[in-house]
Amino acid sequence: MKKVFLSIAIGATLIGSGPALAADPETLLQQTEDNVIEWRRHIHQNPELGNREFETAKYIQQHLEDLGMEVETGVAHTGVVALLKGGKPGPTVALRADMDALPVKEQVDIPFASRATTEYRGEQVGVMHACGHDTHVAMLMGAAEVLAGMREELNGNVLFVFQPAEEGAPDGEEGGAELMLKEGLFEKYKPDVAFGQHVTSNLPAGVIGYRSGPLMASSDEFRITVDGRQTHGSRPWGGVDPITAAAQIVTGTQTIISRQIDITRGPAVVSFGIIDGGVRNNIIPDSVFLNGTIRNFDMDNRAQIFDKLKITAENIAESSGAKATVQILEGYPVTVNNPELTTEVLPTLREVAGENRVIEVPKVTGAEDFSFFAQEVPGFYYFLGVTPKGKDPATAASNHSPRFYVDESALPVGTEAITRLALDYMDNHKGS
Repeated sequence: MKKVFLSIAIGATLIGSGPALAADPETLLQQTEDNVIEWRRHIHQNPELGNREFETAKYIQQHLEDLGMEVETGVAHTGVVALLKGGKPGPTVALRADMDALPVKEQVDIPFASRATTEYRGEQVGVMHACGHDTHVAMLMGAAEVLAGMREELNGNVLFVFQPAEEGAPDGEEGGAELMLKEGLFEKYKPDVAFGQHVTSNLPAGVIGYRSGPLMASSDEFRITVDGRQTHGSRPWGGVDPITAAAQIVTGTQTIISRQIDITRGPAVVSFGIIDGGVRNNIIPDSVFLNGTIRNFDMDNRAQIFDKLKITAENIAESSGAKATVQILEGYPVTVNNPELTTEVLPTLREVAGENRVIEVPKVTGAEDFSFFAQEVPGFYYFLGVTPKGKDPATAASNHSPRFYVDESALPVGTEAITRLALDYMDNHKGS
């Protein structure tokens, strides 16, 4: 980060409610690091679920206003957006952090552990930043503080996007990146590129993981209702058995991936998570409900899987006299890192984290709604390791675990990375 600040930070101070930071780049970085950790701990101790991040949004809003930015709130329910206008012409770079926590009761023994509870789907549950979104917010707040102090030297603009509901909106509500775009976020601010980062227990603290092209899978839900006709278990010929039809659908749909989809374009899975039907051992029921997920890495394959799942389920059911009704709920698209942008930003990441601490990672079958942003403009999304030194990432508690733990020594790396990505991109495309 020294190379960036030596020519532009001298004589600069950061705008904020606290004391001005010294002009020396090392001091600047050190004080930002302390702030990021403080913000992260506050947000971690006060988590909120998706579309309910009211206090988190106020916390972010106050910080951005203290930095002298015009702030837009209530975006996609609770999102916070601010545009930092640089002093020189250039592109607009969107930087995104997600804000929401999960309905998980924390089991990590730290002084700032969450003790928050709330109602979720009719039950009282614990709330925890078990996926590290608290760190994403804090690191982007840090980037905002650094970049705001350099605004006159910026070759372009920076759009700060603090997004709610990445983990999904509550039942019956819209939310997240998709709703932000639906409300016109990118139409209004017209970013040229978008960057995002996510902490992970799968990598050692401070190591950055990336992949060009498809990085994370699409995530879609399917619901299949198989209707038969109830009869006594001793006389199956007296009705239509939806259980045997459902069983054949479970096995038959596995051939969609293994025999009907070009898997050289990307891996895919069709997985069933719920089979629900019947009330008694000797009664064949009227219907069976099947519920599952589809993951894949190619958008054309995704559409084919949808079609073939419907046809396969309907025809199998029909062959036994039953009827299958298939509903597919489209979730997040494939998260794709623009190949040209990936090539451009890798030198920046290697300078920040170290040549040997930026590694190519395998495809991830988890999903991310940053994918919606990356469909609109060239996007780049990467992982930041947070597993402490001496602990094997392969056995560390994973994201979404009540024991998920963040080694805060990784946060300065993430803050610098997201800041430098914006700075270097603007410098490389200044005047555009």
